[in-house]
Amino acid sequence: MRKGLILINIGEGKGKTTSALGTAIRANGSGLKVCIIQFMKGSLKAGERDVINKLSDIEIHAMGSGFSWAKESWDEDRALAPKAWEKSKEVIYSGDFDLVVLDEINYALSYGLLEINEVIESLKNKPQHIHLFLTGRGTKKEIIDLADMVTEMKEIKHHFRNGVKAQKGIEF
Repeated sequence: MRKGLILINIGEGKGKTTSALGTAIRANGSGLKVCIIQFMKGSLKAGERDVINKLSDIEIHAMGSGFSWAKESWDEDRALAPKAWEKSKEVIYSGDFDLVVLDEINYALSYGLLEINEVIESLKNKPQHIHLFLTGRGTKKEIIDLADMVTEMKEIKHHFRNGVKAQKGIEF
C-alpha cells in the first residue's frame, strides 16, 4: 500500500492553487480518483472548474462565498467554511478518492473560520493511502509540521502592483 502524502503550497506569491490543480490533473490522468474542495472560491465563473468538468472526472466543489479583499462581514464565510470542512471529511474518509485537494483551507484556518485542532486530528488520522494537498496563505506551523512536502510561492514581481487587475485566464 502506498503512503498517502500531505502536500502544502504556501506563500505570498501566485500559483498555489494552480500548482495543486496541475497535480490533480496529473493524478487523474494517472488513474487516481481526485476530489477538489474549494474553501474560499464561490459561484463566480472560474476557468479551472470549466476545463476540469469538461476534460476529466475530477469531482470539484466550490463551497465559499468568493474572495473579496475588502469584505464588510465574514458572517457568510463563518457559516460556509464548516460546511466545506464537513464535506472534506466526508470525501477524505469515504475511501472513494486517492487525492483530495483542500484548496485555500489555510485561509479558512488563518481567518479563524475553522477549528485548527479538529483539522490537525483529521490530517493525523486520515486513511493511510489518501494524498491530501492543502493550499493558501497564512499556513499555521502545526499544519506545516504534519506535511511531507511544503512549497513556498514567493512573489518577486506582480502586475497587480502596477495597477493591472486580475486577468481572465490568468487569475481566474
